[in-house]
Amino acid sequence: MGDPIRVLHVVVNMNRGGAETLLMNLYRNIDRSTVQFDFLTCKEGVFDDEIKNMGGNVYRIPYITEKGHFGYIKELEQFFSSHSQYKIVHSHMDKMSGFVLRAANKYKIPVRIAHSHNTSSEGSLPAKMYKWYAGKHIVQNATHLLACSEAAARWLYQGKTKDVKILQNGIECEKFMFSEEVRKETRTELNLGNEFIIGHVGRFNHQKNHVFLLDIFSDVCREVPNAKLVLVGDGPLRKEIEAKVKTLQLEDKVLFLGVRSDIDRLLQCFDVFVFPSLHEGLPVTLIEAQGAGLPCIVSDQITNEVDMGVKLVQYCSLDGKMRWVEQIKQLVTNSFPRIKSSQFLSEKGYNIKNTAVWTQGFYSAI
Repeated sequence: MGDPIRVLHVVVNMNRGGAETLLMNLYRNIDRSTVQFDFLTCKEGVFDDEIKNMGGNVYRIPYITEKGHFGYIKELEQFFSSHSQYKIVHSHMDKMSGFVLRAANKYKIPVRIAHSHNTSSEGSLPAKMYKWYAGKHIVQNATHLLACSEAAARWLYQGKTKDVKILQNGIECEKFMFSEEVRKETRTELNLGNEFIIGHVGRFNHQKNHVFLLDIFSDVCREVPNAKLVLVGDGPLRKEIEAKVKTLQLEDKVLFLGVRSDIDRLLQCFDVFVFPSLHEGLPVTLIEAQGAGLPCIVSDQITNEVDMGVKLVQYCSLDGKMRWVEQIKQLVTNSFPRIKSSQFLSEKGYNIKNTAVWTQGFYSAI
């Protein structure tokens, strides 16, 4: 048997974001004697050591914010010119994948995959214009187009959606299945008694809309005195959100847990998952929440592809808070038993074991 196919995944860093979590789920579940993952990153990540332990390489080049446009392009080209052994490059940088794949194409990397994980660009108007320009290079330099959802495909590959393959954001279903025992343990660890727990998992950035979430929570607290909000994650806007919690005088009601590796356990202790994002590709956290049988109240800006059909997802408009507050109050008064929904997720194709088999076959075929 020969050496495994080595696939180079290109990301900003390997931290606990949605795309990165999917990559690690895949990496742990593929047959690594057949396919091995390496990573080209720009910053240190929490998964770096685990990657190395599984036989992967983690390379690092400076990001565009450090080197500027021409410096970054030069770094990319130098990397591909000196690592011509790669046959497959798989870029997860959304519109910025255009520059990655153009450099890979220039140095004759034969398989160049773009992967869309979102439905909108973040940043100021100049940043969005720059990303638009970068995105122009994707279709002419990619040999294969992937996306996490139809909505993500339409956004990144306008007019090319018929050529896109959907790679579903699978999870380890058994790990997330609801357990009353784990719920009790986790609530004890977090000093939560019989409070009604509203949970959110996400990076503190504009896209995740934490300010709106706090406004909803503030209104809920007036009518549900035993409500608490648990926020999992970190990011550039965390200090701003902490300041808003003080302004609203909710310090004793909001828990900031930071970045956690035990999301499967934390989801058990929540009573509802509230997710008012401004845009998303197909959030892994919402698949995980449904895997844990957790009711989800989510923004109508999120594709309905995320709804696993187990009556756990309720969409609300971002135009007003009251519908959100009403939906949360209904769950307080009409609590229902947590369902074991992992079977439904498998049927819908969101079991990571199936995703891993598909991905392995995809790489081998190309």
